[in-house]
Amino acid sequence: MRFGEAFLEELKSRIRPSDVIGKHVKLRRQGREFAGLSPFTNEKTPSFFVNDQKGFYHCFSSGKHGDAISFLMDVQGLSFPEAVEQLAQMAGMELPKSDPRAEEKARDRKDAISWMERAQDHFVKTLYRAPGEAARDYLKGRGLSKTAAQHFGLGFAEDSFSGLKDNLIREGADERQLIEAGLLIDPDDSSRGSWDRFRNRIMFPIHDSRGRLVAFGGRAMDKDAKAKYLNSPETKLFSKGQLLYNYHRARAALSDPKNPARGLIVVEGYMDVIALSRAGFRHAVAPLGTALTEDQLALIWRAGPDGYLCFDGDKAGLRAAYRSIERALPLLKPGQSLRFVILPDGQDPDDLIQDKGAHAFTALLERSVPLVDMLWRREVEREPLTTPEAKAGLKSRLYDALREIRDATVRELYEANLLGRFDKQFGRVWTPNRRKPQEKKADKAMIARGAATLANRTRSANTLLGGILLFPELLSEVDESFFGLEFDDPAHIAAQRSVLRYWRQTKAVDITGLHAHMSEDGLEEELRAILSRRLLIMAALGGAEAEKGDRAANWMAIAGTYMDNARTDAAPPDARSRMAETIRKDNAEAMHRLMRAQSRARD
Repeated sequence: MRFGEAFLEELKSRIRPSDVIGKHVKLRRQGREFAGLSPFTNEKTPSFFVNDQKGFYHCFSSGKHGDAISFLMDVQGLSFPEAVEQLAQMAGMELPKSDPRAEEKARDRKDAISWMERAQDHFVKTLYRAPGEAARDYLKGRGLSKTAAQHFGLGFAEDSFSGLKDNLIREGADERQLIEAGLLIDPDDSSRGSWDRFRNRIMFPIHDSRGRLVAFGGRAMDKDAKAKYLNSPETKLFSKGQLLYNYHRARAALSDPKNPARGLIVVEGYMDVIALSRAGFRHAVAPLGTALTEDQLALIWRAGPDGYLCFDGDKAGLRAAYRSIERALPLLKPGQSLRFVILPDGQDPDDLIQDKGAHAFTALLERSVPLVDMLWRREVEREPLTTPEAKAGLKSRLYDALREIRDATVRELYEANLLGRFDKQFGRVWTPNRRKPQEKKADKAMIARGAATLANRTRSANTLLGGILLFPELLSEVDESFFGLEFDDPAHIAAQRSVLRYWRQTKAVDITGLHAHMSEDGLEEELRAILSRRLLIMAALGGAEAEKGDRAANWMAIAGTYMDNARTDAAPPDARSRMAETIRKDNAEAMHRLMRAQSRARD
């Protein structure tokens, strides 16, 4: 059976390599990785490492390296489809059905890639023949050796309308195949034949995330060319917004245990990537002539927790940096962010390294600016902040930016950071408060009681929901009580609804299937947050060894107390949400108003 790339990527995102490998190798955590004795050799000192964040294992004693799929193939002797099927079962994913049309598309894709590779062979040979002399001189002038050019597969498209076309057709290519692959241009006028898309250009091969050649970028040798750089058009192989130049090499370099870097370096162009790689920064990539897209940001974070975006220090560079902020804010997650490297005005990484050496670029990386700082700079520099109206505008813009952050935890911490800066720089606006010290003391006590009540409700809610997520077999006894609970936290409410959908669909008790279903609902972060308290949850339900009946009784007792407290509080969820916000902001006057409203509601 053939598996689509999208299916395999989804499968890998749901399965942690340590969970799979831990069934065969005794692993212990070492910092960001797990270590254990190699299953491939007879060793006494651990040299086998697993990195969940990067999705791979590496065995130094045998030299083996791979993901969860290749591990099962090596250890259990499974075929690729068998290993995928076993992992899909663990992840609760259905295998895709065989599709003859999909198989035909896969064959067409393979053929197209084959012709792209032959085109590269043609370009490489042309570079080292007479037509490529000027291109070789240019590369030499940029400090690029023949070895480096060959490493990156650089070639040259001669100044001819049919040089590549004639060569590939002699080798058996169909003209329509070459047009669909983006190598030839098909004219609107059918009376004219097709011609080579790339002419008189230095050629840079572009690969997908798996290292397959899918497109080309060409740098014009003619100074008067309309486009200095020209990429392949959108084809069935290539979508420029979904790929990054040099990604397959950079990700492998970042996965090297000897590389201490936390993320990819993103620069503007091909030559910048090559210059950085030659200077030792092999984990550099470049977008393909566009601003960063969501797909490209996902690739960056798949490789490492941070991405280092390099921009010129001029106005155009800052505008590009600010556009990246807009694209990144909705996608931020715990442990997943960006840093900004601001280059000296008028210099790109290649210029800087040739001018001052690799250590100068290292210094810039060390001074890289976190995204939150860049966001503050963007808003502060938008207008002079000399009037109350301008300062109010700044605060409004900060709130607008905060609303773009989807992850609640990240949004809350950004809010504390940005509004804290605002208060420190421009002063906090205080409501006049002339009450006596003893009244203020009573206010603090009242806020403390409110916070304690809220914390107790949150702990109980975590236990009740976490109990179901850890022991879904409880649903057969407590489903009516569980689905009747009124949670306050939106994350708890969303998780409860997801469990309900799962229960209605399956009526089955399967922890793997339940967790996979919640991940499909986009609740992976909420699931992780709730289950991070698993030890406390299990203890509250009687411990890991408790009988099912005892565990259910403990769960019902906690649920009873939770519902009794909810009736006593007599505050609807929106009121409790406002109370939580009031407690967080330490606003006594607002707390008084809320408690008076609750008192009237009880009466």
